[in-house]
Amino acid sequence: MRFGVTLLTDLSWAESRPRWVAAEEMGLDHAWTYDHLTWGSLPESPWRDALTTLAAAAALTSRIGLGTAVTAPNFRHPLPLYREVQALDEISGGRFLLGLGVGGDLDSAKLGLPDMSAKERVDRFQEFTDLLRRLRSEDHVDAAGTWFSTVDARTAPTPSTPFVVSGNGPRSIRYAARVGDGWMTTGRPADDLDGWFAQLAEMTATLDEALEKAGRDRASFPRYLLMDAPARFSHGLFALSSTDLFEEMTGRAAALGFTDLITHWPRTGEPYAGEDADLERVVADVLPRWR
Repeated sequence: MRFGVTLLTDLSWAESRPRWVAAEEMGLDHAWTYDHLTWGSLPESPWRDALTTLAAAAALTSRIGLGTAVTAPNFRHPLPLYREVQALDEISGGRFLLGLGVGGDLDSAKLGLPDMSAKERVDRFQEFTDLLRRLRSEDHVDAAGTWFSTVDARTAPTPSTPFVVSGNGPRSIRYAARVGDGWMTTGRPADDLDGWFAQLAEMTATLDEALEKAGRDRASFPRYLLMDAPARFSHGLFALSSTDLFEEMTGRAAALGFTDLITHWPRTGEPYAGEDADLERVVADVLPRWR
């Protein structure tokens, strides 16, 4: 099992810089941030660009994986995004992980874009990701899509940055199994932890079936679980609220085949209220037993 932490970009770089360094020094496997214009849980907070932040974090670290959880097509086009991915791949020495997802509609609303149905948003996301995959593997890319186009896009492909494709619904899970270098999920809404894990079991079964159908190796396919998703769904649950809870969630996730677990760096207020010592205690007491 590998473990990671998400750091929000509401703090200034002077405040967050030591945390990125500490994440590596603690021995965590990866560190992530959200790629938004505005984050719905902190709509009035300052918010910094994810990719710029990750480039700065890459310059400070040497081992830890660094990723977006997730980048969405709400305000990005595949070609300029892939240019940034290439730069991050080089700056990080191949440690960058591009998490990709449909994303919420708040960022689109900030740009005054028209509302889209759920199906349209998934269709757009898959076109976005398919074009990114072409840019990663081809050169002189011509594409004429419904939402994204390129004309003779020179990308001079570099070593492949992993694309971790997120999804909670069956269609998106099957898509992740077909085209992703890994799958990421928050799980689906539930009334309690048992219900959340029951739905995760159904989702992993869908993934396994899709991987088998696609002729891909189920055992080697990375599966990332954002552990603190229930905090948005029901009882304000935060995995770092106790080592016992973190241990329980880790065991249940491992039983479902998850390979990577991601929590949040504790904040002074909600969401994810806690102290740095909560993360340090879990890293010291729980992680060694699951590696």
